[in-house]
Amino acid sequence: MEEKRVLMPLDMKQKERKRMENMQVYKLFPAEAKARGEIDIFRASRKLNIACKEAIEAAIRENFDGMHLKEECIRPVMEEYGSDRMDWVLANTVRYLNYDGRFSHSNKKWADSYLSQEGGIQNYDTVCDYIVGSHPAVLDGFISLMRRDREAAKSQSEKPSIREQLAAPPVPGEKHDHKTNDREVR
Repeated sequence: MEEKRVLMPLDMKQKERKRMENMQVYKLFPAEAKARGEIDIFRASRKLNIACKEAIEAAIRENFDGMHLKEECIRPVMEEYGSDRMDWVLANTVRYLNYDGRFSHSNKKWADSYLSQEGGIQNYDTVCDYIVGSHPAVLDGFISLMRRDREAAKSQSEKPSIREQLAAPPVPGEKHDHKTNDREVR
């Protein structure tokens, strides 16, 4: 008996892909998802978690030369899957592999704090499918790059631009470090 495939029109595939890209990370256990009638949402989120894991592995594979990991390697993954899904996959990976001494203490601490803020770690059997399989030392560098990039973006957004600083009225009583031209013209 021949199996028939149903082909979706291109615009339907694009709509489905767009919906999947915008889907938030589903952080409840499978049993809870089933009880709430949200098992399809759980499965779709899990598929995206696995795809994100594969994208991280590909980014590392393509951007690690044996000694250095290119700093821009995190951007394509973050743009496609979002920072929340990337954090979820990476934090669960570090937590799952917490016995491995090749992950830095600060990244282990970040993973623990992220997961405790987000409602705890998933069952190990649930997350096994999206544990990143790259070398732990290189993956630790990837996580550090991601965290550094996020901190830089955060501090950049908090810092006023030069134009804003120049346009702001002077604060009374504040000393200015402007150097004046004290040379006497002869």
